Amino acid sequence: MFPFALLIRWGIFAEGRFLGKILDEWIDDAQEFIHAKLPHLIVVIVIAIVLTRVIAITTRRMVLMADGRKPSPGRQSQVKTFASILRTTLNGTLWALTALQVLTVLGVNLGPLLASAGIAGVAIGLAAQTIVKDVLNGMLIILEDQFNVGDTVRLTGMTGVVESMSLRRTELRDGDGTLYIVPNSQITTVANLSRDFSVATVNVSVDFSASPDQVVPLLTAIALEIRNDAAFAPVFLADPQVLGVDSIAGSQVIYPVIFRTLATKQYGPIREFRRRVRIALEEKGMLPGDPNRIFREFAGKADGQNRLPSPEDEPIRGNEPREKPAIDPTSLPPAETHNPMIAQS
Repeated sequence: MFPFALLIRWGIFAEGRFLGKILDEWIDDAQEFIHAKLPHLIVVIVIAIVLTRVIAITTRRMVLMADGRKPSPGRQSQVKTFASILRTTLNGTLWALTALQVLTVLGVNLGPLLASAGIAGVAIGLAAQTIVKDVLNGMLIILEDQFNVGDTVRLTGMTGVVESMSLRRTELRDGDGTLYIVPNSQITTVANLSRDFSVATVNVSVDFSASPDQVVPLLTAIALEIRNDAAFAPVFLADPQVLGVDSIAGSQVIYPVIFRTLATKQYGPIREFRRRVRIALEEKGMLPGDPNRIFREFAGKADGQNRLPSPEDEPIRGNEPREKPAIDPTSLPPAETHNPMIAQS
C-alpha cells in the first residue's frame, strides 16, 4: 500500500494524466459491471443451481417410484441407469449453456468458438452416428419398458434370455448357451415372450378309428386334472380348451388343446399333459395317428378295441376274403443237393 500511496502523492494518478485516465476507466467499467452485468450473472447462476436441484429431485423421484412398484431387479437397475444418464446429460447441457451466458456477459466473442464447436460436432456426429443411434434407441427401450433383464425375447431373428442391457447393446443367451450381442440400433421389432401370459397349443394325434365323442371328453378330463393339480394350478390363468377335430390326414386326426398360463410357465403342464395322454390312450386301446397309414377294419375286433393288425388277421374286403397271391417260382431259393463224391473229396 505504501508504494501506491506514494504514487498518489506524486500525482501519477492525477486527473488528465495517462494512469489517471486508465484508473478512471477502470472505475467506470467496475461501476457498470456491478450495476448491470453482475446482477445478470447472479441470476443466471442462481437459475442454473435451482435447475440442477430440480433435475436431481426429479431423477431421484423416478428411482423411488420404480422401487415402490417392486419391479424385477433387472428393471430397477435399468431405471437407475437411465436416471443417472438423464441427470448427467441434463446437468451437462445446463452448465454448458450457463457458461455461454457468463462468457457473453463478460464480453467474450463466442463466434469463433461456436464455429469451431459446430465443425467438431459435425465431424464427431458423422464418425459416431451408429453409436448415437445405439444410445438413442437404448434410451427409448428403457424408457418404454420394451423388455427387461431376465425376459425371454426375440430380437433380429434371435431368441434368448436377456442377460444384460445398456444404452449401447443388448446381450441374449439362447437355449444352447450361445451369447448374442445385439446393437440397440438394429432392434426394430421386439417380441417379448415373458410379458403378461403365454398361450401354448398341444396337437394330440389320435388314430382315425377312435371316435371323437370318446377322444374329446378324454382329453378334456386329462387337461382339467392337470389344471386342478396342486403342482400346476398356480401357473394357470384359465381352464384348458379342447377345440375338437382340427384336421385329418391319412389315419391321423388332430385334436388341438390350448393352455393359457403365466409367462414362460407353460412347459411343465404341457409335458405332464402329454405323459398322461400317452398312458390314457394305451389304457383305452386307442392308437396314435399316422398320416402315412390308411384306416381299415380288421377281423378279430369283437372286443370293440382298436389294435394294430397281426399276421393272423385276414383283411376283409366286402364279404369275401382276399385270395392269397400265387407263389412266384423265380423267387424260390435253389434246392440243396448232397453229392457223396464231393463229400469224400
